[in-house]
Amino acid sequence: MEEKKKRSFFFPITSRLCLSWSVPIILIVSIVGSMGGLGNISTAEAASLVLSPSTGTFTVGSTFSVSVFLNTENEAVNTIGTSITFPPDKLQIVSPSTGNSIINIWTNLPNVDNQNGRISLQGGIPGGIKVTNGLITTLIFRVKSVGTAVVKFTDSSRVLLNDGQGTDDLKQTTNGVYQLVLPPPAGPIVTSETHPDQTQWYPNASAALEWAAETDVDGYSYIVNGEPVDFPDDIAEGTRTTINYRNLTDGIHYFHIKALKDKGWGGTTHYALKIDTGAPAKFPIEIIPDARTTRRQPVFQFSTTDALSGIDHYELKIIPLKVSGSSAGNTTPATQPLFIDVNSPYVPPELPLGTYDVVVRAYDKAGNLQEIAQRLNIVTSVFRIIQDQGIQIRNSFLIPWKWFWILLIILLLLLTGIAWRVRRWHRQLINRRQAKDLSPTVQQQLDELKKYREKYGKVALGIIFIIMLWSSATARAETVALVPPLITTVAKNISNDEIFYVGGNLDVENATVILYLQNVSTGETISESTISQKGGEWFYRHSGFLTGGNYVLWAQSKVGSQLSPPSPQVELTVRKTAFIFGASRISLEAIYLVGVICSIAVILALILHILFHTYHGRKRHKEMLKEIKEAEESVRRGFAVLRRDIEAELAIIHKIKMSKELGEEEKAKEVQLLNDLDSVEKYIGKEIWDVERAEAQ
Repeated sequence: MEEKKKRSFFFPITSRLCLSWSVPIILIVSIVGSMGGLGNISTAEAASLVLSPSTGTFTVGSTFSVSVFLNTENEAVNTIGTSITFPPDKLQIVSPSTGNSIINIWTNLPNVDNQNGRISLQGGIPGGIKVTNGLITTLIFRVKSVGTAVVKFTDSSRVLLNDGQGTDDLKQTTNGVYQLVLPPPAGPIVTSETHPDQTQWYPNASAALEWAAETDVDGYSYIVNGEPVDFPDDIAEGTRTTINYRNLTDGIHYFHIKALKDKGWGGTTHYALKIDTGAPAKFPIEIIPDARTTRRQPVFQFSTTDALSGIDHYELKIIPLKVSGSSAGNTTPATQPLFIDVNSPYVPPELPLGTYDVVVRAYDKAGNLQEIAQRLNIVTSVFRIIQDQGIQIRNSFLIPWKWFWILLIILLLLLTGIAWRVRRWHRQLINRRQAKDLSPTVQQQLDELKKYREKYGKVALGIIFIIMLWSSATARAETVALVPPLITTVAKNISNDEIFYVGGNLDVENATVILYLQNVSTGETISESTISQKGGEWFYRHSGFLTGGNYVLWAQSKVGSQLSPPSPQVELTVRKTAFIFGASRISLEAIYLVGVICSIAVILALILHILFHTYHGRKRHKEMLKEIKEAEESVRRGFAVLRRDIEAELAIIHKIKMSKELGEEEKAKEVQLLNDLDSVEKYIGKEIWDVERAEAQ
């Protein structure tokens, strides 16, 4: 209902006022507007709404006032409607004041909603008014908790001109930003090694607090809770000057302490502990126009939220996995850029063709991060049709239309021959497979392979078991003070034609990070190393391609001769998407492309084959129908002649029958003629039907 009222308020004034305002306001404003003679709608936008003061620092538990002023910039206005929002967890409106307001008639008195953090008001000024600093209302806020509070006008705020048309004249608004802090210490001075700044968020759920010792103090009373201003009880906790709290929940906690001196309790000091151990919410990385694109500068869009401390900044890194050209194999880990600060949307420098991982880190104000990776493929179009010239293949060379059609015909003919030969070869393979016909050489090799597997499989398992026992015993015997590297970024799902990478953090700069990558299937282990950079961040990019299979990855840090314990293992998969022939590597993408081209060619060949046989079949069908019609016509003519002769014979017999009784011979002849006529008619009809049915089939 509130939203509906706001929408109705901002219609043109002749309809707005009749919906939501009182009749006297309509009459007064309409008469005054018509007397002004302003028949045309004004396009001026000059009025402004201002919160004063717009900045300030206030303590928890105190109150402060904020006035709403109007500046019409020498334009007469007669209607004001505004809505102001504030954070309800930090501020609460005690009461709005309208005593000295320039608004004469309130159609909607200031309506306060402390639960949702909103105040709205509407009013009119009959006859209009011109002011530079006109007071609309004064808001009195009470400070509930520490932090930064933003008080701002909503987009639904309007200031209407006194022109009879209800023209919106609001040009700008000045919002307020206020710092809310705890009261100054009235008791012991409190500091914290873990949470030194009360205005900052920290990812540490354990807080260490210390306060300055005073002379002649008999004890201290303190408490931690969620109230910004609270007072401990009058029971002393002892005279120690430090306290540690562990496993505090996320949110804002307040430490309150007071001292007992000369049998009297002194003032209370309040200290804020802001704790946020949760990472920002997971988020998608949108790549425009698509994750697979021909554009060399795609657009990256990303956004997320954080429930407590809020988002501080984003970092981005583009990791090349497979880059076309000579640069693919020359990029070393040392030349890889670190994460850079970016804002969404982000447009990278022009990228060469290839496959990349776009990694975005979202940091909240406590330093927690959420890392998301998105695969990016920058490709070139396979072909491009150039009118009146030909087809351009991968921006490399142009095939003229004449040669294109010649090559297409040759390809179709070649595929037809290959298809026939391959089909015959395939049938031979099927027959040999059904007969289980293996060459003696292959059978011998299979037997030898089985023998070697039985011979060495158990030995290999025994060796691996001994190595694992020795490694675990060594790890238990050694006492290492170094912390293992933390793996935060890793290419968990790549193919065997893409570059493997891994990165993370270490609490030591310029330390050696040793990486171990073991193939689960073969047991082969790769060991590589890199150096941690400033801030302990490290990154490694493999110089070659990994073979397909499942891997486990772990790391150790090394300073001098001292090694850290192994880090937790990370599982990753390398998909087989490329075939290796010696030094050559053919990706599935290329194979798919060839397959598509071949499929199109085969389809064209089949279409030509069908068209060829269809054309000649129809031609032969027409010729056959013509012959049938000719034969049918000849038969009909012959049948007509035959029927005429038989009927003539029957007529003679009929005349004889009229003059005398037929003899046995004449009767027999009559019966024979009738039977012959009937048989000829049936036989001729059946033959014609059989010919037509055979042609139809």
